[in-house]
Parts: sequence; C-alpha cells; structure tokens
Amino acid sequence: MAQRNAKVSRPLGRAQRALTITHPNAAGIDIGSASHFVAVPPDRDDEPVREFQSFTVDLNALADWLTACGVDTVAMESTGVYWIPLFELLESRGFTVLLVNARHVKNVSGRKSDVLDCQWLQQLMSYGLLSGAFRPADAVCALRALWRQRGTLLRSQGRQVQLMQKALTQMNIQLANVISDVAGETGQKILRAIVAGERDGQVLAALKNARIRASTDDIAKSLQGNWRAEHLFALKQALALFDFIGSQLAECDLEVERHLQGLQAHAGEPAPGKKRSRARNAPKFDLRTQLFQMCGVDLTRIDGIDVTTALAVVSETGADLSRFATVRHFTSWLGLCPGTKITGGKVMSGKTKRCANRAAQALRLAAAALRSSQSALGAYFRRLCARMDKPKAVTAAAHKLARLIYTMLTRGEEYTDQGQDYYEERYRERTLRHLAQRADKMGLKLVPADQLA
Repeated sequence: MAQRNAKVSRPLGRAQRALTITHPNAAGIDIGSASHFVAVPPDRDDEPVREFQSFTVDLNALADWLTACGVDTVAMESTGVYWIPLFELLESRGFTVLLVNARHVKNVSGRKSDVLDCQWLQQLMSYGLLSGAFRPADAVCALRALWRQRGTLLRSQGRQVQLMQKALTQMNIQLANVISDVAGETGQKILRAIVAGERDGQVLAALKNARIRASTDDIAKSLQGNWRAEHLFALKQALALFDFIGSQLAECDLEVERHLQGLQAHAGEPAPGKKRSRARNAPKFDLRTQLFQMCGVDLTRIDGIDVTTALAVVSETGADLSRFATVRHFTSWLGLCPGTKITGGKVMSGKTKRCANRAAQALRLAAAALRSSQSALGAYFRRLCARMDKPKAVTAAAHKLARLIYTMLTRGEEYTDQGQDYYEERYRERTLRHLAQRADKMGLKLVPADQLA
C-alpha cells in the first residue's frame, strides 16, 4: 500500500533543464586597475573578448564598441574603486549597468578553467543569474561621498587629539586626568597658552570654564611637567594640524549644505520636537530643516536618531526607498535582519550576516544610545538587554530603528513616541495574556492577588 501511494520523482527533460536567455544583449567586464577585459556575445564580433586600458579615451572606445555590438546590459564586479569611472561612464551613455557581488558569482557552479572572468560574467548575465547591487541616484552618491569625506576628516582630527595627549603625557602633564576632554573649550585654551610660551600652572588653570568640576589647584598641579622642547614641538604641530582639519571640516560642511539644498523636494519646516543638545561634531548649519525638506518627514523624532545619524542613513540610501520592495529587503540590505540558516526544517542559526554597511553602523550607534532614553524605544532596548547579550540587543534595536525609518520614508508618516509607561503597560498585558493561555492549557486559572483577599 505504501508503494502504491509513493510518488516517483522523474528527472527533468532536456527542455525543462534548459536555461532561457533573458538578456541576449548582455556583456561582462572584468575590472582591473590598469585594464579591463570585456566580453560580448560570440555572434556580435569576430573578436568577442577585448582588453581596454583604463585611460578615459580607452573607456570611451569601450563604450563605442559595446554600442556597435548592440549591447544594452553590462555586468561588472565591484573591484576596489576601479569600477566607479567605467560605471558612471556607461550609465551616462544609456547602458543598464549591474554591479554584481564577486562572492555571489563564485557561488554559481559550472565555471570552466579556460573561461575568462568577463566571459563567465557575460554568460551568467545572459541567463539572468546575476542581480545588481543597490546604488542610489547620482545626486545622492555625491552627498554620500561628501559625508564620507567628512567622516574621514573627523577621524584625522581625532588622531591629532591623541597626539596632543601623547605629547602631554611624555612631558608628565596630567591634564587629561582632571578634565574630560582636551579638545574642549578649557583644554584648547590651556594648550594654546602652553604653545604660546606660558608655563605658570596657576595662570593656565585660571583659563578653565566654570563648568569644570576640578579645582584650580588640581589643574595647576596637573600642569607641572618637564617641558621638554621636542615634546612641545610635537604638541605645536598636532595643534596646528587640528586647526587645519577644522577649517577643512567647515569647508566640507558648506559643500554638504549646498548639495542638500539641491536635493530639496518638500517645503516647510519640521514641527518642534524634543529639545536635544547639539552634538559637538554636528554641522553648524540647520541640518534638521534641510533633512526634512529632502525627505518630507522628520527622522529625528525617532528616539536615538539625531541629525548626524539621519544624514548618515539618508546619504547611503537616499530618500526614495522604492528600490526595496518591502521593509524586509531594506533590513536585509543593511545586514540587520536575522539569519535564515535552516537545515531539515530546523533553525541552525539566526545570526546576522557580517556587513560593513555604514548606515547600519550609524543605526547601531543610535541603538546603543537608547540605554538611558526614557521612551518606548528606550524601554524596548533595556528589555532586550535583559533577555540577551548586549551586541545582539544593539542589533535588534537597530533593526527596529531601520523599520521605523523605512515606514516614515515610504509612507510619509511621522513617528510619535508613546512613552516608556505605555510600553511597560503593553508588555505587562502581553505577559499576563501568555501566562493565562499557558495556565488554561494545564487546566488552571490565573486569579489576581487583589481578588484573593
């Protein structure tokens, strides 16, 4: 009886096994630093594989050859930054350019050893086995490059602060032990006075701000050192570089503001929100209004999201998230969604994939800042920390922030915080409901303590 009801699986026929060509006019390009190898369909040219150097005139000749061969779709691997000039050139010439992940290409089996990389890319693209990576609009790419450049400048400026502290320590100047930040107002005044030639500890300590908790005597005591000339010279140069990078940051902020004004698609100003202190490294212009006029919603209304975090996310994705079909696609691109490693119907691992996404990094930092937030998101994050270890809780909270951002940008809805008490009450109701269901399954009944009296 079992044999009669068993289904016999038959091998697929030749017609069923055959792959269909979805992109007959596809080309593949193997990107290199000095030259690029390009492959077109074999019937388009007597020499279907050609090598072009990376000079601009050769890139134009490459585009002309693809046009002559009737190519309309191009697939290339993301090799360093060498692909960017060719990608932008081909895109401006009207080609559909797909930037594919090299890891995904290697996962497709069947490649022969005598097939060039460009031919393999062309063949896979012809059968529709490759998908392009997300790349925002050209104007957003320009904003993204500027914001990344600003981050590079901030890291360089932080390096100079470390060099200042090193020079002070080598002179046994223990200023960092009495004030929290030598790059702040008091620290900068004292350092500039030292470079100018002042050595009296009492005179230097008198430059402190009224908000500094350390006393004048403690600061003067920390400023007693050996004042060696070589360390003073290193301190002077680090301070000069700190000021120079600061001027570059101001110039970069002006350029960011100009690009944001070109991306404005909405009018008006954001509604007044929670009063928050401005981050020290935030741009000096009204970034919140600029972001609202670009996105149409105020992302800073989400607890944990400040103007720098919002711009870090928007500069990577843009305000138009229509490229992502659902919020799950968006969180998967960010690398914040749980993994789906399932074998035999059993979940083997739910670990998120490793991803160097800058927007995800900004959201993780924002999620970690929810630890002391008296809001619904803050209560949610603290509840996660009680259930799991801190890194997993940060990733889960960042995933929730990403979903809120996607909803706001796609639906144009504003976020309203219900408060910590609202979240705790809902959590209590859910817990009681689940406990009542478990008690009912065991033939028991939950009775509140006040009804027993």
